[in-house]
Amino acid sequence: MTDGPRPWASVIVPIKDERENLAPLIESLLSVMRVHPSSRTRPFEIILVDDGSTDGSSEVMDRLAAQYHEVKTFHFDRNYGKTAALDAGFNNSDGELIIHTDGDLQQDSEDILKLLPYIETYDLVCGWRKDRQDNLVRKMSSWVGNFIRNIFTHDGVHDTGCPLKIFRRPVMERVQLFEGLHRFFPALALMCGFTVKEVSVRHYSRIHGVSKFGVGNRVFKSLYDLIAVRWMIRRVLTYKYRNPSSARGAHRQ
Repeated sequence: MTDGPRPWASVIVPIKDERENLAPLIESLLSVMRVHPSSRTRPFEIILVDDGSTDGSSEVMDRLAAQYHEVKTFHFDRNYGKTAALDAGFNNSDGELIIHTDGDLQQDSEDILKLLPYIETYDLVCGWRKDRQDNLVRKMSSWVGNFIRNIFTHDGVHDTGCPLKIFRRPVMERVQLFEGLHRFFPALALMCGFTVKEVSVRHYSRIHGVSKFGVGNRVFKSLYDLIAVRWMIRRVLTYKYRNPSSARGAHRQ
């Protein structure tokens, strides 16, 4: 826990070789977060987790952290993957709300302000890239993955791969992450009794850098992980007390 008032929000951004995107990303995030009313009385933090970058992103991250007190950086000793970076970001965060976005500038930081009002009612608010600006292969692989996932998880989410998400802190404290399971945040949250809302957001073509995902590591790995998630959904403990106000550990239903 940091000294002083607890941050009202922590923005967590996994970074893998996004050197040219980092400065405009931080500028846009700072601009958006500073205008939110909560920032008038309480701090916020932006946490960049370097997932083994080799393009000089690490040095740029540290320069930005030295320039802006809201920015914190953590560096892995090698590449561990996006799930590990998100987990590290959460474990090093203090915000009551957890905001996740990517470092590729394909999301619009201003859409954070669009999602935030829904977090007053829901535990997890997910972005939906309704007008997705990717090539046909990526669109089709994502569509297939989402279609099959919904058959097994029934989470009702169109675009679980959209990185723009806002969590209430208890969601991240309750959900146990394993490699690859960040793709199933809505299903895992619902499994634990939390509420989920999907909201359409903007999406842009990548300008700098190279995508880290393709058919092989998006569709096939997702289908493999789906087996584990399906097992978890079917085997999760669910029970209710007659007098829930006097008991601990009951799952919310």
